[in-house]
Amino acid sequence: MADPEEHPTELPECPSLGGGGLLPAELRAWMLLLAATGAVEQRLRAAVKEKLDVSHDEFLVLCLLAEQPEGGLRMTRVAELLGRPKTRLTYQIACLQHAGLVTRRSVCGDRRGVEVALTDKARSLLEEASAPLAETVTESLARFMGPDQCAAMRGLVPDLAEESRTE
Repeated sequence: MADPEEHPTELPECPSLGGGGLLPAELRAWMLLLAATGAVEQRLRAAVKEKLDVSHDEFLVLCLLAEQPEGGLRMTRVAELLGRPKTRLTYQIACLQHAGLVTRRSVCGDRRGVEVALTDKARSLLEEASAPLAETVTESLARFMGPDQCAAMRGLVPDLAEESRTE
């Protein structure tokens, strides 16, 4: 359990919520989301390295592949969804393949197409690590945002909003 001193229960109100500054509400909200994302990524990088022994960017690839019902995605689609150059993604996939976490195979009928998919090893590692990594995200957000702000952020993603209501 986290040290209560490290996670105060009385969070100070976010300065951008009060308004009155030069920025319109939409820009203040966007800046809040960026700052929260940065805070989460900073703590998540270390946790991902410790739990999975992969980089944060490689972790994002694994997460994207884990959400695929049929198991795999074309490399071009992965690059597109993550906003990564294909050359950088190729290196990341090679590292993940070397670690035994993904497989690559040619797409039938397309000599240049390559599909990547998670291995059973990756699925097992993600299953073991997902609860502690989710805790890291929750704690990071709680240090930065209040409960209402966290709920509002989850509400931006329909599937997460639905999951929150059923829990």
